[in-house]
Amino acid sequence: MQIQAQTLPEESPPEVVLPPAADLLDAYSQAVISASERITPAVVSVEVGHRFARGNGRPMSGREVRGNGSGFIFRPDGYILTNSHVVRNANTIEVVLSDGRKLPADLVGDDPYTDLAVIRIDASDLCTARFADSRSLKVGQLVIAIGNPFGFQCTITSGVVSAVGRSLRTDSGRMVDGVIQTDAALNPGNSGGPLITSRGEVVGVNTAIIYPAQGICFAIPAHVAEFVAQKLIENGRIRRGYIGMAGFDLAPDSHLIKSWNLSTEKGILVVQVKAKGPADRAGLMRGDVIVAFEGQEVGSIDDLHRQLSEDRIGLKSELSVMRGSEKVTLPVVPEELKADTGAGHLVIEK
Repeated sequence: MQIQAQTLPEESPPEVVLPPAADLLDAYSQAVISASERITPAVVSVEVGHRFARGNGRPMSGREVRGNGSGFIFRPDGYILTNSHVVRNANTIEVVLSDGRKLPADLVGDDPYTDLAVIRIDASDLCTARFADSRSLKVGQLVIAIGNPFGFQCTITSGVVSAVGRSLRTDSGRMVDGVIQTDAALNPGNSGGPLITSRGEVVGVNTAIIYPAQGICFAIPAHVAEFVAQKLIENGRIRRGYIGMAGFDLAPDSHLIKSWNLSTEKGILVVQVKAKGPADRAGLMRGDVIVAFEGQEVGSIDDLHRQLSEDRIGLKSELSVMRGSEKVTLPVVPEELKADTGAGHLVIEK
């Protein structure tokens, strides 16, 4: 007996019924409106004044250079978060609130290594912005930027999260990890303003744009901003380790490997050691290649920066270097990085 196979009829996938385009646009518009109304009372304009010295060191008389940026109130007793580059070295800082009041502000703390700063005004019962967990952001998620580009107060732009986990080098030379990339339009004056979700919660602090590109903007993630803000309120600064050396990142194709006759292809080639600094006292020499710190591999200056954290200050640590073909372990005691030591005496170059 011959059995004939029978094929079942294929089931069509369920039809996806989309709402009319007008409804989608209305929903998008309502999300932006609602989020903006929730956060706008906490967004401020930050106006600064700089007086530059003459060549002989005397202050420039009469003339003050003005600048502006953005910020947002995150505590009802007057604490405001903004960018370090907005308020750094300012002689005067003033804040314009959403209700039009202009108040003088004091610098609480400044961290150029994350491009964040906290200022404070003498006011209470202020509307505040709420932080969200920036680590849960998804690529494609709706985000809204609010700030004061070119002095136009409370300007709103919207877009999406273009990427997460980017790295951004600040003016100090240090790398900030986990940076948010967005296409929400930013312009000069947006710096320090909040990047928010459709719920009106802050997920980032707008900090940088790339010229002449369009739609490539960056924000420091909120979880970093929260940590830095709290430390600045407590101590006025973020403590970081420092060993006092300058060097270049190596790569397998680096011309430095052949020209210096190095025995390793990865690490930091030391080209300068600061006299009487921690590295000098440890015996680090020009021509050494740093390959590890406390047993953790060091492939770049950024790796070393990350490992020179607050908890290593004052503690004896192991610095592993290649000296010719020999691996040498040096005992180094990192010191606290001071404001006048720049980026930690590290030359950042790939």
